[in-house]
Amino acid sequence: MKIVLVAAVALIDADGRVLLAQRPEGKSMAGLWEFPGGKLEPGESPEETLIRELQEELGIEVKAPCLAPLTFASHRYEDFHLLMPLYVCRRWTGVVRGREGQALKWVRPTKLRDHPMPPADEPLIPHLIDLF
Repeated sequence: MKIVLVAAVALIDADGRVLLAQRPEGKSMAGLWEFPGGKLEPGESPEETLIRELQEELGIEVKAPCLAPLTFASHRYEDFHLLMPLYVCRRWTGVVRGREGQALKWVRPTKLRDHPMPPADEPLIPHLIDLF
């Protein structure tokens, strides 16, 4: 089975809320809410992937030392197995905005379960709640 490596980040604002992005129409699992991030390109580290993806998707600049690994997800989908490290980031430059037409929402960790998420993302929620 093919293993897909995806890096994700929980951006946490000054009020202790976590950013969720909604998967746009036309993508698999459209309409579900997820942590920002993306697939690693050949030769990229997870941190480099997040720096690139956050610039492309949200228009913000993140430095590698501001990305702290928190946990990871290992989830078997029908066609592939997803391995996804989750980082926490509290410091970035710029204003978060959806540059690819995706809806964004700042959510308290205890309210993350109120948003339908891909199966791989759901087990990450308790780790974020434990941060607070």
